[in-house]
Amino acid sequence: MLRMVVCVSGGGTNLGAIFEAMDKGIIRDAEICEVISNNKNAYALTRAAERNVSAKCVSPKDFENREAFNEALLKEIDSVNPDLVVLAGFLVNVPEIIIRKYKNRIINIHPSLIPSFCGKGYYGLKVHEGVLARGVKVTGATVHFVDEGIDTGKILCQKAVYVEDGDTPEVLQRRVMEQAEWQILPEIIGKIARKEIKIGDQ
Repeated sequence: MLRMVVCVSGGGTNLGAIFEAMDKGIIRDAEICEVISNNKNAYALTRAAERNVSAKCVSPKDFENREAFNEALLKEIDSVNPDLVVLAGFLVNVPEIIIRKYKNRIINIHPSLIPSFCGKGYYGLKVHEGVLARGVKVTGATVHFVDEGIDTGKILCQKAVYVEDGDTPEVLQRRVMEQAEWQILPEIIGKIARKEIKIGDQ
């Protein structure tokens, strides 16, 4: 059984997609042991509680410095002994102490086709604003391993989404979620659970 921790910052739509994929059998032999958010008001915590999944908030605002927060976040993740850490809209730079301990066991969903529109400053709606400002015709989403860089880890899957005339950042964000993010993140988790993708020491 693949034990997962899912880290989120907002509404948890990708978390919802994971739950739905588990219900449909797309993801088998896997369980979400805990949902962690840096935002105590994140609706994702409610989604988790409604599924009787442990939901915890570890917020930088509750600690005197970033180092203390990083240590608390690592301690919370360690407490459930996960096989896989899933960043599903987690707007926190994961500290190196966590990346080193969970090397090749942390995956992230990013709302663009990496290496385009990624890295420092590209998160949430800012990604889609960048896509529209540049005028590209195709965007999408990427699932990748997390390393010490920002959006620089090994790519596991990508799915393209067309940009349409008249798109606003909000409209494009929703299309990328529906047509890419909610499909490829559960798909990759399912492959990891089936051991079709190796995690850990590689």
